[in-house]
Amino acid sequence: MSGGGKDREETLRSFDEAVNMTAGELEKWLKTEESRGAGQSDGSGESVGHASGRRIVDLLHTRKADLTDDDVAHMRKVVGYVHRHVSQRPDGDVTDTRWRHSLMNWGHDPTK
Repeated sequence: MSGGGKDREETLRSFDEAVNMTAGELEKWLKTEESRGAGQSDGSGESVGHASGRRIVDLLHTRKADLTDDDVAHMRKVVGYVHRHVSQRPDGDVTDTRWRHSLMNWGHDPTK
């Protein structure tokens, strides 16, 4: 673990606010067809968000003291993605939309 104490703490706080699903909820969600069908593929057949979701589950299981700089950088990426996507909320009921499914891959359920 290295420096950037204040930035690191701010990132951890923002991540905790952005990711409103538990590790268990996210793991269960990532096994669904809806989860696999949302987001852009990285060429491997798995969407970027789905891969990020698996990493978020790992991050949620990691003690804060054990997070690496790379982990914190991914957390920052998650916060940015969630904030950008939440601001693009479509009109109407979002329960069964790709928009919501994509956000859920990143650990955020906008209906919570």
